[in-house]
Amino acid sequence: MHSTRMAPMSALTISILLATLCLSACHSDSGVSELREQQRQILAKLTALDEKVEKLSARASAPAARPTGPDPARAYNLPTGKSPVKGATDAPITIVEFSDYQCPFCARSEPLVKEALAAYPSKARVVFKHFPLTSIHPNALNAALAATAAQQQGKFWEMHEKLFANQRELSPEQIKQYAGELGLDLAKFEADMQSEQVKAQVQEDMQLGQRVGVRGTPTIFVNGKIVQNRSLDGFKELIDPILKDASAAKPGSRAEGS
Repeated sequence: MHSTRMAPMSALTISILLATLCLSACHSDSGVSELREQQRQILAKLTALDEKVEKLSARASAPAARPTGPDPARAYNLPTGKSPVKGATDAPITIVEFSDYQCPFCARSEPLVKEALAAYPSKARVVFKHFPLTSIHPNALNAALAATAAQQQGKFWEMHEKLFANQRELSPEQIKQYAGELGLDLAKFEADMQSEQVKAQVQEDMQLGQRVGVRGTPTIFVNGKIVQNRSLDGFKELIDPILKDASAAKPGSRAEGS
């Protein structure tokens, strides 16, 4: 229960008030009424001023509201850019996943994303975006660079699978071993990992995620709308209406269920 109390008067307020009271004692009775009215007005103004100061102080000390992530009611513009894509290039459904190779929840979401693709084999595609949480996952950024370097040799998804399957073993030496197992040109792979081009591609993904409110991983979108219910039914709740509307918009077509 909140209690209500008057704002404490500042030292300045009290000093002026005491000075005013003193003046009232030094005047004759004929001026007392007028002086008391002046006292009332001054006191009211000072009290109002104190209240304003207290409100401003409270506002300054209040913790800032924490961002809550992407707006579920909004469809964000998420350009594919240079990101790896799996599925039909002209698919009407684009699933964009912001992920971190050291995040256990991201590893657990991989089968779900594959399941969603399998449910809409010719209608959906997946775009992978890097969002390494560097403050808690020290190897995540290096793993993102490794996957992007493997992409330069056409082996992104193979490295992607390796990194998630071994997400507790992502030291530089281990990542180099995975590159060798995939038959990559190791000299090129290591050079690409250090290249400005590969670093810029990962950074671009991270900046895009920050712009659209990504706060954690995995964060998944369907045609720009965030997936709140991370299950196959959750994907279908977003995908089916889009496909139904697209079907209804085609000349001579009938909406599903009509």
